[in-house]
Amino acid sequence: MTDIVDELKWRGLFAQSTDEDALRKALADGPVTYYCGFDPTAASLHVGHLVQVLTLRRLQQAGHRPLALVGGATGQIGDPRPTAERTLNDPAVIAEWVQRLRSQIEPFLDFEGENAAQMVNNLDWTAGMSAIEFLRDIGKHFRVNKMLTKDSVARRLESQEGISYTEFSYQLLQGMDFLELYRRHGCVIQQGGSDQWGNLTAGIDLIHRMHPEAEVHCYSTPLMVKSDGTKFGKTEGGAIWLDPEMTTPYAFYQFWLNTDDRDISTYMRILSFKSREELEELEKLTEERPQARAAQRALAEELTTLVHGADQCAAVMNASKALFGQGELGDLDAATLAAALSEVPHAQVTELRPVVDLFAEVGLVASKSAARRTVKEGGAYVNNVKVAGEDAVPAAQDLLHGRWLVLRRGKKNLAAIEVVAG
Repeated sequence: MTDIVDELKWRGLFAQSTDEDALRKALADGPVTYYCGFDPTAASLHVGHLVQVLTLRRLQQAGHRPLALVGGATGQIGDPRPTAERTLNDPAVIAEWVQRLRSQIEPFLDFEGENAAQMVNNLDWTAGMSAIEFLRDIGKHFRVNKMLTKDSVARRLESQEGISYTEFSYQLLQGMDFLELYRRHGCVIQQGGSDQWGNLTAGIDLIHRMHPEAEVHCYSTPLMVKSDGTKFGKTEGGAIWLDPEMTTPYAFYQFWLNTDDRDISTYMRILSFKSREELEELEKLTEERPQARAAQRALAEELTTLVHGADQCAAVMNASKALFGQGELGDLDAATLAAALSEVPHAQVTELRPVVDLFAEVGLVASKSAARRTVKEGGAYVNNVKVAGEDAVPAAQDLLHGRWLVLRRGKKNLAAIEVVAG
């Protein structure tokens, strides 16, 4: 077996554990069965979940057996938020989201061989349980005074909103998950984010109360934050989703490409499957030639391929180059082009107008007179072709897929015009 703990620590994927020496021994003596849970509180996982999904993959590659739990039961309640109650979704919606999340997780794991992965759903062991059975068989093993000390609970108790019994009971359900997986699959390790530590240890305590002889463990990964302190994976518009309908592959690629130099080393170690030597070389390149963005490009390509496939990754890379004059815009398919242009300033018009009007309309320049100066200085481009004169007007045949014009001022200032029916 591969000793995985040192690797996790080097990559910044190890925050704390119940007993590190015992965990190391269990993994060294393996293979062991381990699990991580994902609640369907949205129609897709986002990039913050990638930390856990890819860590599941790492342990499987080290020879251990993963269980990926998508919580059809816990998803109906929701882990306590720091400040307010979750909106409860309809069970039918939750059931659909369970399937969508399963389909997103499955490609990252291997479901064949001696350490084959398995998908599980906690609705399987909660759906038939009555409230009395739950309170009698599970609830009696939890002490309220200890539950009140959990960070997620304590923060809510201090807020004006307080906390409902529904969310307060979440740690009982997650604890029961570990118990059931221990009984059904011999699962002895649970992983999760460091903000889940109270829920992780709840399962350990429950198993020890009901099976004192059990040797079970949990460990957490650090929460990823940006160098400015904001939460990883969040933008002004919300999360970066794994579902291509919610975040396009182009936007996904650009998210990683635009990573701050201060963050890229951390992200590479946590999320990339490149070797230490490869990562250290990329870190060196970032330090010596940050303008080349070698590490950002490498991570963007690797993760876009992992999440969306090699073909989609190639398409968005071609689009990224073509927009800046390093490829043929006409070779891009309509969906990829539309996705790429949705990420730049754009405006809609009902008819083709002079280039100087369009440059001003979309905000590439402050005025038509500024647009004329840009054309005169040779810095105005339409579909990567330099605009020849101040009175130039695009023709209908210039429209990409009968719809788009790509405008560029200089080397890096992009915008798009969409021609729509009047």
